[in-house]
Amino acid sequence: MAEDRPGVLVVDNDPIVAESLAEFLSQEGYRASTACGGEEALRAIAASVESGSRFQVVLSDVSMPGMDGMELLRQVRAKHPSLAFVVMTGYGAIESAVEALRAGASDYLTKPIVDAELRVAMERAMREQALRVENSTLRRRLDKHEGFENIVGADHRMRRVFELVEAVAPSRTTVLMTGESGTGKSLIAREIHRRSPREKKPFVELACGSIPETLLESELFGHVKGAFTGAHADKRGRFQAADGGTLFLDEINSASPGMQLKLLRVLQERRFEPVGCSESIEVDVRVVLASNQALEDLVADGRFRQDLYYRINVVKIDLPPLRDRVGDIPLLAERMLAEFALELNKQLVGFSGEAMDALRRYPFPGNVRELRNAVERAAVLSRSPTIQLGDLPQTISGGDSPLADRITEADDKAWEPMPLAEALREPERKIILKALEANDWNRQQTADELEINRTTLYKKMKQLNIDAPPDRRAG
Repeated sequence: MAEDRPGVLVVDNDPIVAESLAEFLSQEGYRASTACGGEEALRAIAASVESGSRFQVVLSDVSMPGMDGMELLRQVRAKHPSLAFVVMTGYGAIESAVEALRAGASDYLTKPIVDAELRVAMERAMREQALRVENSTLRRRLDKHEGFENIVGADHRMRRVFELVEAVAPSRTTVLMTGESGTGKSLIAREIHRRSPREKKPFVELACGSIPETLLESELFGHVKGAFTGAHADKRGRFQAADGGTLFLDEINSASPGMQLKLLRVLQERRFEPVGCSESIEVDVRVVLASNQALEDLVADGRFRQDLYYRINVVKIDLPPLRDRVGDIPLLAERMLAEFALELNKQLVGFSGEAMDALRRYPFPGNVRELRNAVERAAVLSRSPTIQLGDLPQTISGGDSPLADRITEADDKAWEPMPLAEALREPERKIILKALEANDWNRQQTADELEINRTTLYKKMKQLNIDAPPDRRAG
């Protein structure tokens, strides 16, 4: 049925142009309609929503009498954020196209429209629109987990984690979390505390692996003045600081056998002695522990006490690695980008289809922490509201390509301290310039080789002051 085909609204004040484009898109398998201006386009979009036969893409000219394409774009972004928007400009009107990209357009085309370029732009816009819809769906699914505002996840494995957190939080039961580094164990521990009757009491956290063995006992249990060299005053340990609240011990797998024995006693008796003191201190502490290694294997190897393992393995929460819940990546990335946009005071509205595809393909050995670092980097370096493939780290974008190898060490300048954006500018300009020259200034071939879309290439050429030779400016 025609209604099953993706819908495209072609907007142009010239009905001949609009009908011609609509006819081509219909032959390509789209359900194409036309509108002769911005006002008529908004009415058509509203009618499509009301009838349930929604458009996925708007293809609009920029220069139109009355409501022009830029104003239409702004209203569509405000009222219908899931719609992809492709603009058409006259030859040479690159500045208008760049302005449209900054306002949230997916792509732009220059008139006269080339069929092959229109086909590619539509495919790219459809991918972006699908991602927008998916993100919206994930947000609605996430809303069902009310109260988990700091933890993002719609994957069934994360839903199981949420269920366990809700079940165990009201009790005093010891919780053991397992999972690779960067999967969010600290956030889960804080959520258990926040949802517990101990919420108003302290939440204290300690990464056991970050403290030298000689100091870990003092960090946990405190010490009295003169207990050892450098102990110039009494010090409260983390157990005492967390009295009445929750103590989160991360990387418990790194604790020595002697420390494991002391922890076992504290968990059983709820009392301990500070270093250098014979008097016991009793505490009321709920303990949450985490390990980035399988404790069962450590027990089997004799590196972790079996009695301690059974004592802490009351309720176990396994956090899946990010590569096993790829469907959560768009939602996580969008949430992180919104945070960094606020922090940096920048207008950042989302990711291009290519950038999001790269994020979804990457295995993220560093899990959520690595994703957050990648999004922060992209937010800092991006010069448009939409994060592009080139804004991501090379390990994710695939930038370590043969093309990059063409820049020899002889081309490098002596290193001097400078802002990161400035430091990256010249190497990026060299790579793009050499790619253009290698492809005889064919923009489409160059964009394909660089694994970016042609729109991004035009933007970067403008930003980096790369001008084509006079005989190659139409390529």
